[in-house]
Amino acid sequence: MEYNDGIEVMVADESHEKYIDFILQTIADAAKVRGTGIAKRTHEYLAIKMREAKAVIALAGDRFAGFSYIETWGNKQYVTTSGLIVHPDFRGHHVAKRIKDLTFSLARTRWPHAKIFSLTSGAAVMKMNTELGYQPVTFADLTDDEAFWRGCEGCVNVDVLHRTGRKYCICTAMLYDPEEHLPVRIPEDVLERIKAIDNK
Repeated sequence: MEYNDGIEVMVADESHEKYIDFILQTIADAAKVRGTGIAKRTHEYLAIKMREAKAVIALAGDRFAGFSYIETWGNKQYVTTSGLIVHPDFRGHHVAKRIKDLTFSLARTRWPHAKIFSLTSGAAVMKMNTELGYQPVTFADLTDDEAFWRGCEGCVNVDVLHRTGRKYCICTAMLYDPEEHLPVRIPEDVLERIKAIDNK
């Protein structure tokens, strides 16, 4: 679908690092408004994601509109598209869906055999995940990589996760199994950049 609203969604690179502090503030503000938890990330963490072509940013000219990034777990057998945020000024323009679609395509291109999962408490994200082919699953179906679960420690609801022995929490677990779906295509220029990064 074509959008003519001046918002461009692209794979982030080093030139976008200047937006990181604003991204982190937007994420923190959104978590406060919703009263829900979110895994905290550092400036350097997001900078690395941008440098490694594992992040997607949306810009309206030079104004920040939205962001998300990709993480791999369990020896790259599992992938998450995480930290999806849209600045309040740009809500209602399908920015979240456009970002989600690109991070999803990027993840499928880079790790075609990995299972892609999502932990979310947001109804809008659940809807987008369902449209992409994710299915609700139990937490036991997700990665057992301890590094992933440590990311939940910054969430206000982590006590629920601990109390249930990591069986469930406020978030819903959703999983996309690539074996059940057709391959995806990503633009050639992005593929060339990924190849260059992976061959370093």
